[in-house]
Amino acid sequence: MLVRNWMTPEVITVSPDTSLLKTGKILKESNVRRVPVVDKSGAVIGIISDRDVRDASPSKATTLDMYEMHYLLAEIKARQIMTSDPITIKSSDTVEKAAMIMLDNKIGGLPVVDDGKLVGIISDQDVFKALVNISGAREGGVQLGISLENKLGAMRPVLDLIRNRGGRIISILSANNDGGERTIFLRIKSMESREEEDALIEEVKKHCDLLYWARNEVHFA
Repeated sequence: MLVRNWMTPEVITVSPDTSLLKTGKILKESNVRRVPVVDKSGAVIGIISDRDVRDASPSKATTLDMYEMHYLLAEIKARQIMTSDPITIKSSDTVEKAAMIMLDNKIGGLPVVDDGKLVGIISDQDVFKALVNISGAREGGVQLGISLENKLGAMRPVLDLIRNRGGRIISILSANNDGGERTIFLRIKSMESREEEDALIEEVKKHCDLLYWARNEVHFA
């Protein structure tokens, strides 16, 4: 999965001289949580989140009157509250890399920059959308979580079993474990009847370590 396929290409931006008041208004009206700050050449020089705006805004307990508050909000500029030199990613990078960077740095979004030009932005919400898409979760069906030896050909008997039972696979995801095994997450399409699905689940139990199966709710083996 590439960033270019999941990013938002139409990016709302502000300039370094955009006021705090206007920046907050842009975030609220556009229903976004962050905006890149770009200079006159279009280069990304910073990023501002809704939290940055809240932290820089006067407290509700302030003694300032309405006119003084508006003056202050208009005087504070984006360059004063932005995070300078933000972490960026390329559109040709993978979504998994973007997710890892966001997780490791505890941030919720990344400007997407190609050859010094802002071409999009990808957020944690975009990563969630990608996960839902590749897992086939919206298609329903039955998910099987199984544990297998981490060796060549270990999955083939399970896949053959599912095929022979008339099951159609929607998605396969896997993760390596420290103990030399792999956890496999298989999602199959809904079958003609619950009886067929139940029979398939029982057959899988006999041939491998079935950790759980899920049809609407999770059932542990």
